[in-house]
Amino acid sequence: MNYRHFFFLTALLLLTAGCVSKNSYQQKVNEADLLSEDVTTLTATVAELRQDKQILQADLATLNSRLVEVLQENSRLQRDLLVATATQERQEGNLSLHQQRIAAMQARSEELQATVEELNHALDKERIAREARLAQVRHTYEELVEALEDEIKRGELTISNLEGKLTVNLLNQILFDSGATHLRAEGKSVLKNLGDVLNRFPERALQVAGHTDNVPISPRLLEQFPTNWELSTARATSVIHFLQQEVGLPGNRLIAAGFGEYYPIASNATAEGRAENRRIEILLVPFASELSE
Repeated sequence: MNYRHFFFLTALLLLTAGCVSKNSYQQKVNEADLLSEDVTTLTATVAELRQDKQILQADLATLNSRLVEVLQENSRLQRDLLVATATQERQEGNLSLHQQRIAAMQARSEELQATVEELNHALDKERIAREARLAQVRHTYEELVEALEDEIKRGELTISNLEGKLTVNLLNQILFDSGATHLRAEGKSVLKNLGDVLNRFPERALQVAGHTDNVPISPRLLEQFPTNWELSTARATSVIHFLQQEVGLPGNRLIAAGFGEYYPIASNATAEGRAENRRIEILLVPFASELSE
């Protein structure tokens, strides 16, 4: 039994017993919802931190493996150096040649030692950089949640931070009427508040992605939208135009994408699941110029 069920059951028993008023019952329900959301958020944060730890451990294992290989090669060269030294003592006639070989091996050994130091330095630098990136993403996530707390409580949007990737999810039922691409007044209000917050993070581009359920386009809309791809792309484009024209986000920060029915987050077998799949996702992503560097 999760926290929400527990608090609802408790509130129901108190209500039936006549111990609390209707207002007290509603207050308990609201408190249960808030606690449940806190638990969900904390659980997601713990999972994200565990995933970050796994990634860092994988990076460390790769660099450690490379370090072992370099050390093994260094050890082999040291043995070769000892053999060469012994050979030099036995073959005085080839003293100059052996000295050159020894010098070359020593130089190679020094190069390998420098490589080991560079790998260690690179590992430390990458670890520090990754920790800084994750800290920045967590800070941005916390700012978004705090700034959009009212919208989140009303169920107008959700914010997730998965493997350092921030995503804002908005259900289509808030943004669009069925089969339409024009934003509803309620949807514009939500996007206006969201856009004002996103304006605080100019260092990231915004990918606006449209998604649908797997229900085929109705016959009356087929001429305009042959498939769900066209519908999802048109809705993403509508959101982008609003963010640019009404909120003032620059066009070079905005990316439109339509995924149709191919990336569901819930089962299309139920009406509830299909409603979740009909959504707009806004991802905070690096600029294209950063990806090409």
